[in-house]
Amino acid sequence: MSDSEDMTEFASIVERIERGEVPIKNIERELICPICKELFTHPLILPCQHSVCHKCVRELLMLNHDDSFDAGSECSLPGSPRSRVPSPSMERLDRLVRSGSVSSPGWRRGSVTPRITTIPCPGCQHDIDLGERGISMLFRNFTLESIVERYRQAARAAVAIMCNLCKPPQLQEATKSCMDCKASFCNECFKLHHPWGTPKAQHEYVGPTTNFRPKVLMCPEHEMEKVNMYCEVCKRPVCHLCKLGGSHANHKVTSMSSAYKILKEKLAKSIHYLISKEDQVRAQITDLETLINQTEENGQLAERRANEHFERLFETLQERKSEMLRSIEQSRNRRLDQLKGQVEEYQGMLENSGLVGYAQEVLKETDQSCFVQTAKQLHVRIQKATESLRTFHPAADPCFDEFVLDTSREETLLKEMCFGGVPDPPLIDLSNSRVYNEASIHWRLSEDSLPTDHHVLEYRRLGGQSPCPSQSDGEDSGLWRSTERVYGPSALVSDLDPDTLYSFRVRSCRNSMFSPYSPEVTFHTPPAPAFGFLFNDKCGFSTERLVLNKRRDLVESVAGMGFLLAADRVQTGSYIGLDYIIGDTGISQGRHFWAFRVEPYSFMVKVGVASDSKLLEWFHNPRDTSSPRYDHDSGHDSGSEDTCYELSQPFTLLTLGMGKVFIPKASSSSSSVSSVSTVGDHGSRILPMPQRMGVCLDYDACRVYFYDADSMRCLYERPVDCSGTMYPAFGLMGSGKVQLEEFIMAKRLTF
Repeated sequence: MSDSEDMTEFASIVERIERGEVPIKNIERELICPICKELFTHPLILPCQHSVCHKCVRELLMLNHDDSFDAGSECSLPGSPRSRVPSPSMERLDRLVRSGSVSSPGWRRGSVTPRITTIPCPGCQHDIDLGERGISMLFRNFTLESIVERYRQAARAAVAIMCNLCKPPQLQEATKSCMDCKASFCNECFKLHHPWGTPKAQHEYVGPTTNFRPKVLMCPEHEMEKVNMYCEVCKRPVCHLCKLGGSHANHKVTSMSSAYKILKEKLAKSIHYLISKEDQVRAQITDLETLINQTEENGQLAERRANEHFERLFETLQERKSEMLRSIEQSRNRRLDQLKGQVEEYQGMLENSGLVGYAQEVLKETDQSCFVQTAKQLHVRIQKATESLRTFHPAADPCFDEFVLDTSREETLLKEMCFGGVPDPPLIDLSNSRVYNEASIHWRLSEDSLPTDHHVLEYRRLGGQSPCPSQSDGEDSGLWRSTERVYGPSALVSDLDPDTLYSFRVRSCRNSMFSPYSPEVTFHTPPAPAFGFLFNDKCGFSTERLVLNKRRDLVESVAGMGFLLAADRVQTGSYIGLDYIIGDTGISQGRHFWAFRVEPYSFMVKVGVASDSKLLEWFHNPRDTSSPRYDHDSGHDSGSEDTCYELSQPFTLLTLGMGKVFIPKASSSSSSVSSVSTVGDHGSRILPMPQRMGVCLDYDACRVYFYDADSMRCLYERPVDCSGTMYPAFGLMGSGKVQLEEFIMAKRLTF
């Protein structure tokens, strides 16, 4: 397809979307609230850009359910055949939302101070902080409301919207809806309530509808202001007051028309791409349906096999149970017979019964020969009975200790019984893994994977600068080394060589069966050990324009009243200088490396090192009235970044801003300054800002290096005068934010 045909098709798709010719059916899944699982009712847009019903957001925040105002009173059921005018009206709802009168856990009765305004987003599961004003800061998604209304009308095409003013039984079908009156009318009622020659005759009316959206979108923070700009940082519309002195003062904004054009073009192009790939999508749907069938069949097969195994276990257990119970019963019967026989024998020793009674009768015999014939055998029996009486022993032991069953081992085996398949390999999480002179490697398992017993992390040295002159780069390359067993999702590897490339992999173990290795990932260690520090909130810290978090690992430059007053003091050539902040730990020897993040929207941030003497000069100089022309580190965009340094200075700062890194021009007469660009090539000295910046100070060699901390590529280096104690230094002007790496901050806290 040619470019012209492609653009023609693209334009036709845009026209179809604008005319509403794209079918409204089959999109119900996109119109369902993730909380109530019903069609959206007055949806609100969360900061994460997901939409949730107003009543659902309120229910998440509710502490007391006895409020007189019910946010859900105006919702209409999705299956309801008739739509009524919402009560209260949309305007009242907006006023209630903006005024913060909606009760929630974050709002105490009779107070405007919130306690809890954080809710989990049901779409992305992230915690959403609604701020001090709670849900009053959220926009209503009027576009989504309109689509839901069109869907409902398409679903109940045969059901008419009735006039809101007609009284039964003369209830008439509505023919118009007034967007100003927020009501629907039949022809007669519309003429009656909108007479000619009155202001009401100028009201805007549309076809019958129940979706009365405001004509202009108002700012939720400044109720009387229209939104006319779009914040590219927060991804939401804002008004001019939000930009001038509100929460978006330091954010990059664009005009609403520009944002509308760009976003609409992006959305239309994305739709065009999906439509052009319809055959591919259908083929993938077919493949997925095949996978669904295979999953269903294989799941049923695995279930049948598992049932068969358990049935065999039950049968074996039942057989073993019968055998063991039978042996107990046989032993019991045998012992009872023995004890009962002994009882009968001893009962014969009693007078006038048994053996004794028989002997007494024999003694009555007077015939000597007959007596001797009988008494001999009887005497032997009497002697045995007498002997057994003297040495009494039960004929059987009543204890059944030998039949005690210990099933603890079997119970443990049954509890630990699991599928014997090979575990799925884990995946190393690049976003959370960090490598300095120590490596903190994180990994994760697939969502449906079974629990594992432990993990094994392996790493090897691929090459780099050897710490020992006698050790070659390839001596241990390719030799995998492993950590001890790891029972969590992360491991720490210590004693890594500086400026070296390492490869890492991990595998899981379950029931002595190891998973395949994860894909190998490589990290380049910094050229020096990590230097731990936090931002110093004492020395030279400007509380007027800098905001420091509690952990002192994040600093943000914000515009305030001081900024405006400083600009107002000088009517001509007004200049606002840098606000400096330094690390709380100095360097007086050795080689050290630290990393940090600079937000892409930052206007100007200077990063580097400075000596204690230079810091005293900076902090004691009234920067808001000095001219930037006399101080090339001032941060003014007067070409100072192109200054050629001929001599070593007690400081070095690199300029970052607006998503770029500005490399200083190297001196033609000095070979000690190195950069990635050629002299005079202005374009090549402006580089994209890395996600993570790194600084390495070699105090003994009096040299400082600036790195892309992700790839460990050196962007710029130059000599620096290290005659005093050197400190990590940062300078901010305008909006900006600097975040220290977690490892740098954690190491400082541990120290």
